[in-house]
Amino acid sequence: MKRDAGAGLRALPSVDEVLRSSAAAPLLRQGGRAAARDAVRAALAEARGRLREGSGEAVSLEGVAQAALERLRAQVAPSLREVINATGIIIHTGLGRSLLATAAQEAIARVARAPCALETDLATGKRGSRDLHVRGLLCELTGAESATAVNNNAAAVALAINTLAAGREVIVSRGQEVEIGGSFRIPDVIRSAGCALVEVGTTNRTHPRDYEQAIGEGTALLLWVHPSNYRVVGFTAEVGLPDLVQLGRKAGVPVLADLGSGALLDLGRWGVEGEPVVRDAVAAGADVVVFSADKLLGGPQAGIAVGRAEVIARMKRNPLARVVRVDKLTLAALEATLQLYRDEERAVREIPTLRTITREAEGIARAARRLARRLEGPLAAVAEVTVEREMSQVGGGSLPTHGLPTTVVSLAPRAMSADELLAALRRLDPPVIARIRRDRVLLDLRTVSEEQAPQLETALLNLAEPRGF
Repeated sequence: MKRDAGAGLRALPSVDEVLRSSAAAPLLRQGGRAAARDAVRAALAEARGRLREGSGEAVSLEGVAQAALERLRAQVAPSLREVINATGIIIHTGLGRSLLATAAQEAIARVARAPCALETDLATGKRGSRDLHVRGLLCELTGAESATAVNNNAAAVALAINTLAAGREVIVSRGQEVEIGGSFRIPDVIRSAGCALVEVGTTNRTHPRDYEQAIGEGTALLLWVHPSNYRVVGFTAEVGLPDLVQLGRKAGVPVLADLGSGALLDLGRWGVEGEPVVRDAVAAGADVVVFSADKLLGGPQAGIAVGRAEVIARMKRNPLARVVRVDKLTLAALEATLQLYRDEERAVREIPTLRTITREAEGIARAARRLARRLEGPLAAVAEVTVEREMSQVGGGSLPTHGLPTTVVSLAPRAMSADELLAALRRLDPPVIARIRRDRVLLDLRTVSEEQAPQLETALLNLAEPRGF
């Protein structure tokens, strides 16, 4: 051991000395005596290790207290940190998918801070159904006879399949055997629901006769899946939902339609084509239609099932329904979001997902140019700052081939790689999440709210400081 290291070790204060000092006051306020003691011990152990390795310098009592305080703060800091989404991906699964409207946020806070009539009928005083809080709205907005909500769309698919086809066969086109996030696949969901999978057609072409030839005594369900997260193009053919419903009725077999993203509005009026509207699927005659609530609908994580009252009632009686049911916070947010859809213009204005999808490209361009002007001088040594035309993505497995015109702030790093600059952005406070294209880091302001725009600028200016790296 080096002589200097030995002197530094002997100079280290004891745990009690640190805790008795005035420097420990913030530490004790942060975590209490027991947690403060553990943090001081850990800070001292770390200091001893550095001194023994010859890579550290003598540490004062105040330095130990400060190191312990930083350790405690890191321990109590939430791991679900707020970030700035500058990726241009609107429904970003890694960043929590759809943001909630203010009305939905307030609804969550309201039922979180006081008891609520979740399963109590206030008119009779008897136990009621939690579905009642959203059933009427869902029926009104989709034209369905009945509806229920579960904790995500995969659960809705599994519950519907298990209810309608347990122990029997489910027919699905090979071109619709989708894989969703986390490597979960439609064939796996079918088998886990206790059903036998029957594939028809080919990857690129499936015809009505393929279903007709496959339907037999063991057939319990025809499954139609909208390819929301991919597209098959070229020499293709698929049986549309209305035609499949007619086949099902002729054979006496129910039809389940999995729409995936679940649009309640026709986004074609804003130039976003190719996403089926739930009401149209219900009108086509599907016995049950399932979709996500936290994608194009713009609500909380949930899976929605709408359709014939008899089918929905059977799903609710299935023991699995309790396994996948939603809580009061989800129901409150979902109800508030659905209420907004009673006025389409209000929905587009107040639901963040719809507002971001329909945001005007010229407004984004102005914001990008303004931010670039403010960054180019301070960040001159870090990166070349320019603006470029680009495309945003809806994300969340929705509209995979449809981009939205946007303008991005482009950072071409001077003394580091694009990956290193991207990592530096994630270390900012708040962290900035962006994307790379052609060795440039792109900041897409389509997905940066007006409230977060000043935070983004302040965070980016910190890149000019040494701590930004």
